Amino acid sequence: MVTGLNRYFDLTGKTALITGATRGIGFGLAAGLAEAGAHVILNGRDNSKLATAKDRLQQICVSADSLSFDVRDQAAVAQAIDRYETQSGPIDILINNAGIQHRQALEDFAPEAFQDVMATNATALFYLSQAVARHMKKRGHGKIINIASIMTKMARHHVGAYVTAKAAVGGLTRAMTSEWAGYGINCNAIGPGYISTELTQKLFEDKAFSDWLIAATPAGRWGEVDDLVGAAIYLAAPGSDFMHGQILYIDGGMTTTV
Repeated sequence: MVTGLNRYFDLTGKTALITGATRGIGFGLAAGLAEAGAHVILNGRDNSKLATAKDRLQQICVSADSLSFDVRDQAAVAQAIDRYETQSGPIDILINNAGIQHRQALEDFAPEAFQDVMATNATALFYLSQAVARHMKKRGHGKIINIASIMTKMARHHVGAYVTAKAAVGGLTRAMTSEWAGYGINCNAIGPGYISTELTQKLFEDKAFSDWLIAATPAGRWGEVDDLVGAAIYLAAPGSDFMHGQILYIDGGMTTTV
């Protein structure tokens, strides 16, 4: 029996599926949950990248699987979730992390690019959550953690599709809570600020942008993936059992200032 403070944060015996987990935030959150005791399932579309990520993760823990499917394909999502639940066991925790970015002025934004960002960052989150929640609902418990953004409540030029998609993430988190909280499913979100990853490397190396960001962030620095791990463990663990429909902004204070 887990005692002391560990009873609030221990994930031993739980299985967590993390989408977009081959690098960056997704991989970092998977590693963090694994260190907290969870068996983790890495998701991605590229089998070679998945294999590499799994090998890296198994240097931290031995309890890791991988599932290759396109989060934008509703049939593939449902099939993968149902097969895993039937053949391997319950998915207790879902982290909807997969996402893409496209930068373009709104008046020139290509419709297909807009739809692609929405499909990956918002619609896919609905597909995954729906497929997993059907099983969680029968068991009477589960944790769904959506990766939102400071753009869930703010906006910046040339990322209109991303802003729209992340606003939808906030709405979906509340909608899920209104329908599933009564079945023991906790649906919450993490809203990262600007986090230094492979995907933000060009912005990080842009001195003018980086100087602006640091000046606009009360904490005075870029965020790191490790800054998000504690929140993810909390939202996945028993300590957050009465927390529903919330967005934790981890942004160095950026959303609190003007």
